[in-house]
Amino acid sequence: MFGAGNEGRPGGRRARLRRAAALALVGAVLTGAAACGDDKSDGGKGGQEAGADGKAPASSPAAEPGDSAGTGGTGALSQRDLTALAFTDDEKIGKYTAGEFTLGAPLGEDYTADPATCQPLVSLAKGATAFDPASEVHRNVDVAEEMLGTTVAVQLRSYNGDGAAGVMKALAAAGKECAGGFVENRAVAKGQYLKVEPVKAPEYGDEAQAYRFTILDVKGTLKLYEYLTVVRSGTTTLSFRADITDTKDIGKVPDEVITAQWKKFEAGSKG
Repeated sequence: MFGAGNEGRPGGRRARLRRAAALALVGAVLTGAAACGDDKSDGGKGGQEAGADGKAPASSPAAEPGDSAGTGGTGALSQRDLTALAFTDDEKIGKYTAGEFTLGAPLGEDYTADPATCQPLVSLAKGATAFDPASEVHRNVDVAEEMLGTTVAVQLRSYNGDGAAGVMKALAAAGKECAGGFVENRAVAKGQYLKVEPVKAPEYGDEAQAYRFTILDVKGTLKLYEYLTVVRSGTTTLSFRADITDTKDIGKVPDEVITAQWKKFEAGSKG
């Protein structure tokens, strides 16, 4: 989403206001930029048959607070364990700082795609695919001092059974079927994705995918760019969606953000 990370840390409200002021200076056209969708599938959930819309009849059961599985396990990580593997509030990653989203998780259930098969490219929130996460943690990563800098929504989700692998299959299918573009819908706006392109993914986990999105702003005049990288390790996915409040092409999700989160996840999982 264009400027998705503005609500990250407790100081995110101030950052959001600073960005809004800056946008007023660069022009109203940018303030109307398209919404896009930070961290849906084929198959069924827990052996259930998926419906015509690709979603299973019921959600996967959530993990119990004390339950946990390693990266090679068949059960989802608990909320407690997954949180321990994520960035902490105010954690430093080079020039970036991580923080919690103060206004709730980004790219939630109100972000949808048309056609629906493109949903995994918009959001992997509950209900997006036939596989619902049993636990999830969301972090915003940005440079606090930059009004128009890169922001990254880092989202960790853990699934029961083969849910994580199913999500990756759905994402791969969406990447192919929606290469020519699609429409993202949200409550107050629509975003036109003009192109979905696969880009080099990091060699982490059991599998990884990465995409570059070209998006038309709502005024139909500017092209904006976003990047999505999703890594799967066992029953857990780590997604990274990067954007910038500008028409600049940032080239990729910042390597240092992906690497730092992966190393923290990997070390904690082994421990």
